[in-house]
Amino acid sequence: MTTAPQTGADIDEAEVVAGFLAGDEACLEAAHRRWRPLVYALARRALGDAKEAEDITQVVFLAAWRGRAGFSPERGTLSGWLVGITRRKIADALSARTRRNELVAAAGAKMLLQPADGVAGTEACIDRVLLADELSRLPAAQRRVLNLAFYDDLTQTQIAEFTGWPLGTVKSHARRGLHRLACRLREGDAVECAV
Repeated sequence: MTTAPQTGADIDEAEVVAGFLAGDEACLEAAHRRWRPLVYALARRALGDAKEAEDITQVVFLAAWRGRAGFSPERGTLSGWLVGITRRKIADALSARTRRNELVAAAGAKMLLQPADGVAGTEACIDRVLLADELSRLPAAQRRVLNLAFYDDLTQTQIAEFTGWPLGTVKSHARRGLHRLACRLREGDAVECAV
């Protein structure tokens, strides 16, 4: 009496493990049929994406096949080993997802800082040049107070401590300087700015 060749479903676990370790592709197929649902379910639950879970499942079995020499039946079952590989591949996928999200967020933030078109960027540049020019025309004390306030981000109290001037003097220079700037930057305004 001759027996029919065994299919992957007919092979018992010990034979699957032995054949898998020996490089028998039929045993790889049997292992895939047997433990694919487990690997897929773990990946699907962790990643929340069916397509990504399917990719992870393929990667797990490919990694297991390539690294089968590292499996030792004395240390655990083949299914346990596959679960360990699955967890590592899921962690890799989540890390990659986090890196992608961080890159997208950084790119988005950079795009927000840069004008969408060249015209807005040119106008901003022109505004900075005009402001710098107008600041340079202010009396030295007013220019110094405004530079310390806006470019060095100091409060009026800190400016007073830094310069050694009384707080009232710092406030007066700031008020006069801002008034002059406002008047000079207003187009076509006939306000007297000689304060």
